[in-house]
Amino acid sequence: MSLFSLSRKIKKLKLQKKHTTQQNDQSSKAIQSSLEDQINYIREKTGNSIDVVIRKLQLRDGNGPDIAVVFVEGISDSKVINDFLIESIMNNSNVPTSRSIFEVLLEKAVALGDVKEITDWDNLYLSLMSGESIILVDGAKKALSASTRGGEQRSIEEPGSQVTVRGPRDGFTENIRTNTALIRKRIQNPDLWLENMKIGSVTKTDVSIMYIKGIAKEEIVEEVRNRLKRIEIDSILESGYIEQLIEDQAFTTFPTLYHTERPDMVAGNLLEGRIAIIVNGTPFVLIAPAVFIQFFQSVEDYYGRADIATALRFLRILIFFISIIAPAAYIGVTTFHQEMIPTQLLIAIAAQREAVPFPAFFEALIMEVAFEILREAGVRMPRAVGSAISIVGALVIGQAAVQAGIVSPAMVIIVAITAIANFATPAFAVAISARLIRFGFMFAAATFGFYGIILGVIILAVHLCSLRSFGVPYLTPMAPLVPASLGDTILRLPMWAQKKRPRLFSSNTENRVGDNQKPQPPEGKGMVNASLEKGDQDEEN
Repeated sequence: MSLFSLSRKIKKLKLQKKHTTQQNDQSSKAIQSSLEDQINYIREKTGNSIDVVIRKLQLRDGNGPDIAVVFVEGISDSKVINDFLIESIMNNSNVPTSRSIFEVLLEKAVALGDVKEITDWDNLYLSLMSGESIILVDGAKKALSASTRGGEQRSIEEPGSQVTVRGPRDGFTENIRTNTALIRKRIQNPDLWLENMKIGSVTKTDVSIMYIKGIAKEEIVEEVRNRLKRIEIDSILESGYIEQLIEDQAFTTFPTLYHTERPDMVAGNLLEGRIAIIVNGTPFVLIAPAVFIQFFQSVEDYYGRADIATALRFLRILIFFISIIAPAAYIGVTTFHQEMIPTQLLIAIAAQREAVPFPAFFEALIMEVAFEILREAGVRMPRAVGSAISIVGALVIGQAAVQAGIVSPAMVIIVAITAIANFATPAFAVAISARLIRFGFMFAAATFGFYGIILGVIILAVHLCSLRSFGVPYLTPMAPLVPASLGDTILRLPMWAQKKRPRLFSSNTENRVGDNQKPQPPEGKGMVNASLEKGDQDEEN
């Protein structure tokens, strides 16, 4: 036998073995016909877990095949199972034997809307662990899956992370269907499309993408869809898992996806052409793409007057720069640029720092680290004592540090202003970024003074310009400049003036506001005055 023929024979044997293995795998995944074998296989696979309930029933007055209903207690609605599934099957016992048992179950016995057939074990377990009820019939190599998802869940409450004075009071919950329903209540349009997928080889977490067909750009929708499909991980427990796996830039402190637990904010972003990513088990919904200026906008800006919203946005931008530059500016001016301080203020600062043994940089570093420790402790402690620890700890440590001569009173004021400015930032993700960047600016100021701060600002601007969010420049519409989209950035034009959607997000270039929507006073003010004068004359007569 030649070497070539031997290699061909070995290759043929390998192909036959592979084909046989695939057939065995397919046969092992197929559902057996015996009800007892089906029940035993389910019990073996689930480890005889006590929350997996198996209820045996009969359909035709004891003459028909045995039936079993399988569901997981806690994630299935027990009332729906008893009233619309088990009781319905028991009440439909007189059925002609000529009809298929599955036809009877689908048409009469199962009083639920969403019922589908299952022919393999993988889909059966996927449906069972999702909260659906499985109906098994003796002698049938398939099963029925009825939608009975339910169980205990948190009620709809006001969001705790994004509180507003004016606006809706409902927020997302941990149930994905509740969250999608809250969005659909605000956008009652059939073009609001929802696509669902399972991510996580172990958790099988439901992840949905929601967008408005005809408004969202198809390229961005396809990019979001492809990035989600490329995810290979065993578990998805929160939307933060998804955010870290699909973001454009991993090595940056700035978030390139926006997360919120407010349905009205998601609805507003969908209407601009963005895409929402909803993950089961978390109240935080991701919005893509995200731009830098978006993190300084509040949903409350759109519920009030445009001039007030614009002033508040300017204030938030100023607050952001104060939170990252204030300690660095104090270090730079006291270390290198004393001539820039007025004489009387310089004498006061010098008198305060006379007994302080550390340079301004170490003084600021000590206070910043101490305040970060207090802030983290306040977050982790129970709510009843967390705020008290933060306030009392800051007062006690600050006062004690000043009296001990470790820090100066001016430094305590600077750190306190910086902390308050950091808390005033609307988006928590950007506030965390500012907390980290602040230390880099402090080091630059301690090394080069104001030159180091200016160099840091330039590096920060270049870094922001280099970021992308699903291909959209992070600083759009300011860099690159898109004049048509500047009406909703730092400025907020009135609603009647915002006729176009953001060009980089939306494929719909039609006007979203009609013509002649600007409020106009009555043409003849004299009409009102004339009517008042006429009324006075009638009263005199």
